[in-house]
Amino acid sequence: MKFRLILFFILAALNNCFSQSEVLPEGFVYIDNEVPGVVYEIRYAGDNNFIGGPVWGYNSEQAILSEPAAKALAKVQKELILKDYMLKIFDAYRPQRAVNQFIEWARDRNDTLKKQEFYPDVAKKDLFELGYIASRSGHSRGSTVDLTLIHAESCKEVDMGSTYDFFGEISHHNTNQITAEQKKNRELLKRVMRKHGFRHYSEEWWHYTFIPEPYPDTYFDFPVE
Repeated sequence: MKFRLILFFILAALNNCFSQSEVLPEGFVYIDNEVPGVVYEIRYAGDNNFIGGPVWGYNSEQAILSEPAAKALAKVQKELILKDYMLKIFDAYRPQRAVNQFIEWARDRNDTLKKQEFYPDVAKKDLFELGYIASRSGHSRGSTVDLTLIHAESCKEVDMGSTYDFFGEISHHNTNQITAEQKKNRELLKRVMRKHGFRHYSEEWWHYTFIPEPYPDTYFDFPVE
């Protein structure tokens, strides 16, 4: 345990040495400046997502959160490292322009490039009604994050029973389509996140929002870069 704590503080010091120089709006920070050892796989900056290409506003593989949310996430990471786990981030702050692109994409019924991978059992026209996509996303308020657990030693993802952004019942917290071990893994993430102020979203095991949100009524649109 002592070694893990030493590792955590070394990573924290390195983060401070190599912090990004970009200027963010007041109240926002880069997650990797606040959370030592955090791993990124920013899906919307590439083509491994339900659209199949880079999403508007994601100009860099960076993850941004409101400062209170990021500081709370650092506490999550510190606790997880003691259990031999760390956090992997898929998405955090999301520009409103990205949400607007999702709306346009959903209207194009002919664009089903990634259907088999991300929504094989759901009609594209139903994605909004079922709560998988929203015209106003909590991500754009700056305190919502999509993440998973990885093993600290190997950085291999922990088995959660479904992949990130899979639109289907198996991604719900109360699903009966996963094994006992997969459910245990989800519960570990949920328990530690809730302990440090994050509320889960019942339809997506990876989706958490810091409460209280510092900007509950504001939907930001600055780019991720």
